[in-house]
Amino acid sequence: MAKSVLTGALMGAVVLLLAGCAGSPAVDHSARYTLKQDRAPAGDFDASDLANAVPQYEPPRSGGNKSPYSVWGKSYRVLPSNDGYVARGTASWYGEKFHGHRTSNGEVFDMYAMSAAHKSMRIPGYARVTNLDNGRSVIVRVNDRGPFHGDRLIDLSYAAAKKLGYQSRGTAHVEVAAITVEPDGRMFLAGEPFNPKGAAVAEAEPEVPTEEAPDASTEPDREGLFVQLGAFSNRDPAEALLNQARGALDQPVRLREVTTGKGRFHRVQVGPFQNEDEARYAQNLLESQGFGQSIVLTDSH
Repeated sequence: MAKSVLTGALMGAVVLLLAGCAGSPAVDHSARYTLKQDRAPAGDFDASDLANAVPQYEPPRSGGNKSPYSVWGKSYRVLPSNDGYVARGTASWYGEKFHGHRTSNGEVFDMYAMSAAHKSMRIPGYARVTNLDNGRSVIVRVNDRGPFHGDRLIDLSYAAAKKLGYQSRGTAHVEVAAITVEPDGRMFLAGEPFNPKGAAVAEAEPEVPTEEAPDASTEPDREGLFVQLGAFSNRDPAEALLNQARGALDQPVRLREVTTGKGRFHRVQVGPFQNEDEARYAQNLLESQGFGQSIVLTDSH
């Protein structure tokens, strides 16, 4: 009887093993991620009609915003505010390995959504990411931390990377400009007034006349695309940047004083340019000459 029971148990184990081999592969749930290496989803995912993330006001949250925090023995600090943030660097992407898992603020990562991970931006937040190699731009919702590999600046979802056209090669040189939204709905791109509807560039608020005499050394006001090198609440640093730019550039440079909902600013701008391709090309040249914190915007009058 004992031998019969043992034989039956062994046969049952064999049946279960064969059934496991015939079905889905066994999954090791002892680790957070079931894939060792990240990868793109199978098939040809079409991202051409995928809409940008829609920036909206979201109250400050504690989830994912602990500061400082440490990863692999290195410490990072979260920005007190995303307002005015703009930076250039390398973008990578993440996909199937992390799909369905929790992000740093507790949401579920969807590689087909327009989202991103950043080491220091407050989350959730929003950003316009521009591929400086081809001029394409997307708006993503930042809801995760990373990337912690090398000197990479931002990790986009697979869908966002494909929309920017770099998913096949893995990385791209990008500009990341934070989009912040006030409780009343006003939006700002890298600290400047912004309207994302149907536009890839910011549109400034109308200029409020001031009593100061115009600076005769500035270019006459013209409508078009500009590369803005900086915006200052005080005039002195703006004039210093203006003189520095004029000594290094052949393009027209101007100093424009405006009053917006966030106060009075002195903007140092290069241009105007006829289209965004020309403006992006000039922006790349400016970066090579040391002007690395610029943004492209439409300054209307």
